[in-house]
Amino acid sequence: MKNFILDILTNPNTFFQNVISEKERLNVPLLIVFCGAIIAGVHAYLIGGLTAKMMAALSPGIAPIITISAFFGGMIATFLVWLVLTGVFFGLSFVFKGQGSFRRCLEVTGYGYLPQIIGSLISLVVAFLYVPKVVVPEISSAAMQDPALIQDAATALMHDPAMLAMTQFMSVISIVFLLWSANIWIFGMHYARNLSLRDAAICVGTPVLAYVIYVSYTVVGA
Repeated sequence: MKNFILDILTNPNTFFQNVISEKERLNVPLLIVFCGAIIAGVHAYLIGGLTAKMMAALSPGIAPIITISAFFGGMIATFLVWLVLTGVFFGLSFVFKGQGSFRRCLEVTGYGYLPQIIGSLISLVVAFLYVPKVVVPEISSAAMQDPALIQDAATALMHDPAMLAMTQFMSVISIVFLLWSANIWIFGMHYARNLSLRDAAICVGTPVLAYVIYVSYTVVGA
């Protein structure tokens, strides 16, 4: 298992050469994404706890609903990202007359998600450090009659110094490990869709670059 993980992270070209010679199997990629989904769920649970605390006065008993929903929402979002990202790679590869099944693309994209687990674990540590420092604005029950007060409180929460610092740290971590994953996905698409490395890099790099620009813009504009 140790060599298998190291091959994905450090030698994806050789790893996918071996993968492509065997029948498509989604069990390991599914496990990798599932592990990432659990971590994402815990992270969403922590952040959801801040919202739950802010909304507690509006509706007693709502806190568990918010945090549990956040946990499962984080998990579901991880699987959706896996499917959507694979679909984008697969769709863009048609421009270069790629050949290979969607299932194979799903497989290699799942393997390439491995660096995201490392990044998510680091982000989770950051969340554990910063979430207790966030000052959550209180909303009185009277705010139910004035949505503007709720909006102001949400804005204040997002602009709390600890919240901003946490968001910035996580954004940098997200970009670094996404680029690592992108390197793996390039080799995966190279073999999964029978593309040149250049064409595979375009298929992977286009959505990844768009995401990096978006995250950078939101962080700077925060």
